[in-house]
Amino acid sequence: MTEFLLGASAFVLLTVAVGLICILRGPDDVDRMMSVQLFGTAGIAALLLLGAAIGAEAVVDLALILAVLAAFAALAFVKAGSRPGAVHTEPEDRA
Repeated sequence: MTEFLLGASAFVLLTVAVGLICILRGPDDVDRMMSVQLFGTAGIAALLLLGAAIGAEAVVDLALILAVLAAFAALAFVKAGSRPGAVHTEPEDRA
């Protein structure tokens, strides 16, 4: 069972690598934020799988702390994006 959990953790980390490419090359801020959320969620999943595989409760606690921080980061992004003037638009041509 330990091998399966470690393999699943490696697969999750592979999806994080793909998400990292989206963070770096994302066409829009929203796409980048969704990739960061994927990064946080996959990191939490990988830590939980790793903690279950090796039997370390401290790793599970770390994953739960990361989950709380990821939720606060999403709220901060939404709040920053909802302010007036926060949306970047192209200026209109008035020629």
